Amino acid sequence: ECPLCLLPQPPEAFPTLASCAHRSCRACLEQYLRIAVSESRVQVACPHCPAALQPADVHRLLAEPALRDKYEEFLLRRLLVADPGTRWCPAPDCSYAVIAYSCAECPHLTCGREGCGTEFCYHCRQPWHPNVPCAPAPPAPSLANPAAQLVHPEDSAHGETLAQAEAEDIKVCPRCSAFITKINDGSCNRMNCTVCGCLFCWLCLQEISDVHFLSPSGCTFWGKRPWSRTRKILWQLGMVLGAPMVISLVAGIAVPVITIGIPIYMGRKVLAGGPGSRRSSLSGCQQCLSVTSSVLLSLFVSPIITAVTVG
Repeated sequence: ECPLCLLPQPPEAFPTLASCAHRSCRACLEQYLRIAVSESRVQVACPHCPAALQPADVHRLLAEPALRDKYEEFLLRRLLVADPGTRWCPAPDCSYAVIAYSCAECPHLTCGREGCGTEFCYHCRQPWHPNVPCAPAPPAPSLANPAAQLVHPEDSAHGETLAQAEAEDIKVCPRCSAFITKINDGSCNRMNCTVCGCLFCWLCLQEISDVHFLSPSGCTFWGKRPWSRTRKILWQLGMVLGAPMVISLVAGIAVPVITIGIPIYMGRKVLAGGPGSRRSSLSGCQQCLSVTSSVLLSLFVSPIITAVTVG
C-alpha cells in the first residue's frame, strides 16, 4: 500500500530512491516532483523525510522532457547564482550567463548565446559604455521598497496604497534577488529561498542563523513589523540592568529559604509520627537520633540544591 495515496500497488510500482529507504508509488512521486519543479523548488526532499532527492532519481521519475529541462535549468541557475564571477546578460528575453573570472581590469563582456551577442560591462552589468564611467546602480527594489517599480510615480493615492500593500507581500532574496511572495496567513518570518537556498528574515531581509529571532535585533518570529528603535534600546537596557537584579533577588530569596527550610521541613517530617506509625514505637533517644540525622543530612544536601537552583 502506498503511504501517500493509500492504494494497493504491485511491488514493481515502488521505485527505489538513492537518498533514503522510503517507498511511494511511481504515480505519487511523479505528481510530487511535477508540483515541486513547477514551483521552482530545486532542493526537493523525500515526501516522508528531509533527505534531498538525487538528480538521477528526479530525472528517472519525471516523465515529461519539459519538466526535466526546467529542473536542469534551475539546478544550473542555483549553481551560477552562488558563483561571484557569474554575470547575466542584460538583454531582454535573454537568460544567458557569462562566467567571467579576472575581468575586473578588462570589463568588456559579450553574451555567448547564439543570436544575441550583447556587449555589457562586468562592473555595472549594464550595456557596454566605452570611455564612459559606470553609472551608479539603482537601488534594488527589495532592499528599500520591493514594490517601488510596480506602480508609476504619477499614479493616484490608490496606486500608492497598492504599492505599499504589495511591498509587504513581495520581496526579493538578499542573495540571488529572486522575487518571493509571502502569504499573509500569520506564518513565521523565517524564509528559505527555493532558488539559492538562502535562509533570511522576512522583516529585515538579512541572512540569518537559528538564533536571529532570539537576539535583540528587533525582528520577531511572528508579526509584520520589527520592533521600534526605542523598544530595542529598552529591551537591551532591561537585559543588561534588569537581569542581574532579578538573578540577585531570586538568589537572595532562594538561598536562605532552601538552606534553612529543607532541614526544618525534614525535622518536622520525622517528628510527625502518629499513634500507628513507625515513629511512635521508637524511644525518645531513638527519635532524637533520627531527627538529628535527618537534619544533618539535610544540611549537607541543601547547599547542593541551592547551587543547582541559583545556577
